[in-house]
Amino acid sequence: MRKALRWLLALTVFIGTLSTAAGAATAAGSEPTDIKDRLLSIPGMSLVQEKPYPGYRYFVLNYTQPVDHRHPDRGTFQQRITVLHKDVSRPTVFYTSGYNVSTTPSRREPTQIVDGNQVSLEYRFFTPSRPDPADWSKLDIWQAASDQHRVYEALKPVYSANWLATGGSKGGMTATYYERFYPHDMDGVVAYVAPNDVVNNEDSAYDRFFARVGTKECRDRLNAVQREALVRREPLEKRYAQYAADNGYTFTTIGGLDRAYEAVVLDYVWGFWQYSLLKDCDTVPARAATATDDEIWNSVDTISGFSAYTDQGLETYTPYYYQAGTQLGAPTIHFPSIEDKLIRYGYQPPRNFVPRSIPMRFQPQAMRDVDSWVRHHATHMLFVYGQNDPWGSERFRPGKGARDSYVLTAPGMNHGANVAGLVPDQKTLATARILKWAGLSPATVAQAKPLARYDARLDVRDAEREPALRP
Repeated sequence: MRKALRWLLALTVFIGTLSTAAGAATAAGSEPTDIKDRLLSIPGMSLVQEKPYPGYRYFVLNYTQPVDHRHPDRGTFQQRITVLHKDVSRPTVFYTSGYNVSTTPSRREPTQIVDGNQVSLEYRFFTPSRPDPADWSKLDIWQAASDQHRVYEALKPVYSANWLATGGSKGGMTATYYERFYPHDMDGVVAYVAPNDVVNNEDSAYDRFFARVGTKECRDRLNAVQREALVRREPLEKRYAQYAADNGYTFTTIGGLDRAYEAVVLDYVWGFWQYSLLKDCDTVPARAATATDDEIWNSVDTISGFSAYTDQGLETYTPYYYQAGTQLGAPTIHFPSIEDKLIRYGYQPPRNFVPRSIPMRFQPQAMRDVDSWVRHHATHMLFVYGQNDPWGSERFRPGKGARDSYVLTAPGMNHGANVAGLVPDQKTLATARILKWAGLSPATVAQAKPLARYDARLDVRDAEREPALRP
């Protein structure tokens, strides 16, 4: 009974808002035809900014969302979205990074392939898309998927052709979770470099990855620099303290400079393989034991970033670490080339990166549920991984129950792996499936080529650069 009353209330509010908008359109004499007017006629949609871009209309918008989709009458917040508008007759790609949304016009790979529109959504609780006050218990994968579902339902009458969901890394995870909870919304999913931590306490796949990735020479170089940074802990921590003082950095959340220093150093090897290529080993000091303090510091800072575990560096990513510690899971790896006496804390859990004022409790069933769904029910899903990306050590694997779904690996590529980096046969397969799922003609599908020309400003091809240990 209470559930029925809640939905009746939400429906009443929605109808009232819709009636107001419809009345305004009628008073003006006709339904809006300009795309901006059509978007702004959607109840709850408001304009932040329109930016020009050749061949497109680009809008930064706010959309009113319930804080809790199970109880839509219990408060709302403004969620930021962007729309890269091509034509209402073209397919639409629904993109999220799983973090903040960029307000600079950009086009993801599937959008270029299908020459379509792109709707990009900021993940809930990443500012400014955060409820105030913030009830962190409402930050979970179902609530986030419901945000996407509601945006899709609002925009589908405008963009009536086929829709594809996409994202890289945490965005690839987000696209997968959206498909799991709302499998009838999208016509296809393209998930890039999406980790799948099914059992949070079993991470041996990462240890096996680091034992064989790249070449022995490169692994030895990286391991030696990482170890040397711990051997020289005292002088380099003095430099770290000065660096923090100069930049106004503090270490309250993680519990001190020493913990932050070790966390940065232990991210070093992971961070290299996440963002660099094998050829970049030439930039790593060849003889760590005789390298200067400057060389060790600069190499670690370039790859891991000494600001990452400061309060200021962590604050932006609090929603991610909260989710890692409540549902997503987080990797733990070991360091066989470093003596135990040099490591004081090891890989620290997400709990250490979230203010203690925010309660956290891990839900082990969340990822098991998604993994089981992908194995048995995935339909029109494409997962793309990089051969040398540590996050691909635990990946999604559609099983016998899946239909028209694929897992492909780009040789030699890192966390920026994409369809363009696949071997020719797999590239053709992936491109053709994306075009077919987008509802394009058989002749277009048979060509299996991107429909839009590459645009150096719009088409981001590098890995989305976040500090290491954030997917």
